[in-house]
Amino acid sequence: MAFCANCGTAVNEGSTFCSGCGKAVGAGPQVVPVAQSVGAGGPVAASAGPVPFTSGTATGLAPNLAGALAYILGFITGVLFIVLEPYKRDRFVRFHAMQSILYSACGIVFRIGWSILVSALSEVSGWATLALVPVGLVISLGLFLFWLFLMYQAYSNREFRIPIIGAIAAKQVG
Repeated sequence: MAFCANCGTAVNEGSTFCSGCGKAVGAGPQVVPVAQSVGAGGPVAASAGPVPFTSGTATGLAPNLAGALAYILGFITGVLFIVLEPYKRDRFVRFHAMQSILYSACGIVFRIGWSILVSALSEVSGWATLALVPVGLVISLGLFLFWLFLMYQAYSNREFRIPIIGAIAAKQVG
């Protein structure tokens, strides 16, 4: 009997693919013949070099990186990090994912309200529109810079809480 050099699974004689990792026996991993260990009495795989270790479960991203990435697309990445397996157990990642969802929702609500306000005031006076458009741009820049700050805080392993949103997010994740 031989072992796959890629994953260490026993490969039957005449097999063309490894049943453990699925790689071709002849092309990809080398099949290492079994040698008898001196004194131990059991089979030992003899290899020319180190055999790479592959685990059945991947640990994924580091929690600080996952927390920072939860802010990237707001709702989408926030929901993904809440439901994906390695991250849904990590309170730090869940907190930042939930805070990202709530921050995005508040940003969308603000944008809709601001658009309604600018539209209503533009009907009254054209000068109001000229005054409110630059103010809206400054507010949007501030929201963008705060978004970057939130990602930086998550990447720095800090649980920065936005005053109202952060308390709701912390309550949601437990």
